[in-house]
Amino acid sequence: MTVSQIKSQGIEQRELRRVRRSRLATLVMLSIVAFSSLIVGGWFAGEGRITSIFLQIQNFQNNPPFWLEVPTLSGGYLLAPTIVLLLIVMLVMRISPQPKRWSRQIVVAILLLLTIRYIIWRSLTTLNLATPLNGVFSLGLLFLEFLVLTSSTIQLFLMLNVKDRSREADRFAVAVLDGSFTPNVDILIPTYNEPTFILKRTIIGCQALEYSHKKIYLLDDTHRAEVKNLAIELGCKYLTRPDNKHAKAGNLNHAIAKTQGELVVIFDADFVPTRNFLNRTVGFFQNEKIALVQTPQSFYNADPIARNLGLEDAVTPEEEVFYRQIQPIRDGADSVICAGTSFVVRRKALQAAGGFVTDSLSEDYFTGIRLSAQGYRLIYLDEKLSAGLAAENIAAHATQRIRWAQGTLQAFFIDANPLTIEGLRPLQRIAHLEGLLHWFTSISRVGFLVMPLAYSFLGVIPLRATATELLFFFLPYYLVQISVFAWLNHRSRSALLSDIYSLVLCFPLALTVIQVMLRPFAKGFKVTPKGQQRDRFSFNWKLASPLIILFAITAISLWRNLGMSMAKAEWATTVPLEIAQQIRGIGLGWLWSGYNLIMLGIAILILLDAPKPDVYDWFALRRTVRCNIQGENYWGVTTMISEVGAEIALTQKAVISAEEMQPLTLEIMEEGVELTGQVIRTGFQNEFPTVRVMFQQLSLSQHRCLVEMLFCRPGQWKRHNTPGEFKSILLILKILFRPRIIFDRNIDVNATAVSQG
Repeated sequence: MTVSQIKSQGIEQRELRRVRRSRLATLVMLSIVAFSSLIVGGWFAGEGRITSIFLQIQNFQNNPPFWLEVPTLSGGYLLAPTIVLLLIVMLVMRISPQPKRWSRQIVVAILLLLTIRYIIWRSLTTLNLATPLNGVFSLGLLFLEFLVLTSSTIQLFLMLNVKDRSREADRFAVAVLDGSFTPNVDILIPTYNEPTFILKRTIIGCQALEYSHKKIYLLDDTHRAEVKNLAIELGCKYLTRPDNKHAKAGNLNHAIAKTQGELVVIFDADFVPTRNFLNRTVGFFQNEKIALVQTPQSFYNADPIARNLGLEDAVTPEEEVFYRQIQPIRDGADSVICAGTSFVVRRKALQAAGGFVTDSLSEDYFTGIRLSAQGYRLIYLDEKLSAGLAAENIAAHATQRIRWAQGTLQAFFIDANPLTIEGLRPLQRIAHLEGLLHWFTSISRVGFLVMPLAYSFLGVIPLRATATELLFFFLPYYLVQISVFAWLNHRSRSALLSDIYSLVLCFPLALTVIQVMLRPFAKGFKVTPKGQQRDRFSFNWKLASPLIILFAITAISLWRNLGMSMAKAEWATTVPLEIAQQIRGIGLGWLWSGYNLIMLGIAILILLDAPKPDVYDWFALRRTVRCNIQGENYWGVTTMISEVGAEIALTQKAVISAEEMQPLTLEIMEEGVELTGQVIRTGFQNEFPTVRVMFQQLSLSQHRCLVEMLFCRPGQWKRHNTPGEFKSILLILKILFRPRIIFDRNIDVNATAVSQG
């Protein structure tokens, strides 16, 4: 048998296994539907075994064990457990403002105990199985909650061991800096359709890396003449291939076969490294068992959700939660996720794993799993050593998230499934299970939006609980969790803002989860568009339609529930128990509907994309400058600067007219670079004259200097903290009463400048 026949046979076997898994997933989904139908049918039959089983469960729910009964105490005493636990966790957070090993373990232990207590209470005393309709909704709500609780409980368990490798990086970097460990490094920059001005800054940033033994390769998957010319202009290697098979993974595998470096670094086309990237990462590879070092993805522009709400300065990018909280705990479980960019991988290990995985859209994630299965270690260095472009509008944001969801859930249908692949330890599998469950929680989020409508339109009570039960069992769990949420994720997101982020795309993500489980490979790879420009507000009706419909229905249900609550409040104390429970259900329903209505309103505002008048990002960077205008020298300080211009606050009075587009020579003193440009705007800031300058044609050396100043300075990408829960409530109120489209229509680069260190 020839080599080609062996390869062909291997491909056929993989395709056969993929088809079998796909059919199995379809059968599982159909079995769930059939089983649910059987339960409902048996329930309605009235005398079947299923009915008797649920009658027994209902009887147990009505007569729970004594240890699940609320003590016969007044409301004030019932609040005591909540108050005591809140005081404990707040004291711990006060003593340890940043989570330490001991403080995290105390808080996590309290949360785990409260979660277990809540699950037991919720399962054994709150179900309503009195009628088939109530039972379907009650069990459905419990199932949706369990999806979320299972994912969050695994996260809490993994938080008991968190890794911070900065000190290790200090120790290993010594050998790199003194020249005793300097392996050859190939830097690969895959590109498909990114504009050349984005590619140019990435290549310049890679060339600025303080490491001699490196080669830079531009991997062009579109055969563009301008990209080839750019590679020639900048002096980097240019690689292309005859087809686009397997998208980014195929592009990388083609380049791996054409290069020889001991280590391989991957940067997406829009990611620019700081100068010390290799000095901080290469040293880890002195340990032969380490195959990959992943670093965080930072972003030099606001994500579209923050931008559309006008919260660029208040809210951190969505990925901050993943890189501040999830990756460190995954490192503790030896299950770091390869994130597709800003990582270094050992060539020998990559080749042993068969190269980048081509079976899935998430080639990076499954390549990391294969490396782990081969016995290699993946580690995470939590230092911001690069920055890229976040999705620039809500449609691109949705495309990116849907691709991630589809690619990750394809795990169930490929050989690199982390739950079944040989070579992983149980703890690693548990960590990867949490990552898979995360996408299923989008279904839960949709369910939590729809469930309150059952109170109003169907008279359904899916959750039976008295006020005292909620005080005793639910309130401690909820308030403690909310109080420590931001602290545990290192102030990267508050619970309220996190809920808004999860709500915006819950419908398309839930639909994607279902589609993937039925047809996992139906959609191909879609590249996230970058470098876009908009001069006006635009509304995404496709994403907004389900939210608008649900907003209208929820508003109607809220009005109905409020009306019924007021109508029945007068005689609530004299009615039978069943009707009293219905009244309490209506009360809970309007509270739930009110919360959903506010969140849906904000989500709809998010889908209104704000203008982005400039494709270049501006940075609030202070640099001393000397300006020469019409033969006169003026000193000033930059307030904003980009690759194409700057805004300068002059420290002395000057008579400057922008109408004549006056020429100007600008010298940035700290960088020792001189630029020429034209004044396009003048004004005043705090009594100082300001000028907006657009640079004229830059030489390559001038452009290099600007890129290195704006993107490549070590330590420049600072961590910013998202407001806590109370301030988040104020922000939500601000969003509702001062929407950006009404109060901030004239968006200028002043509103989008990114602060830097």
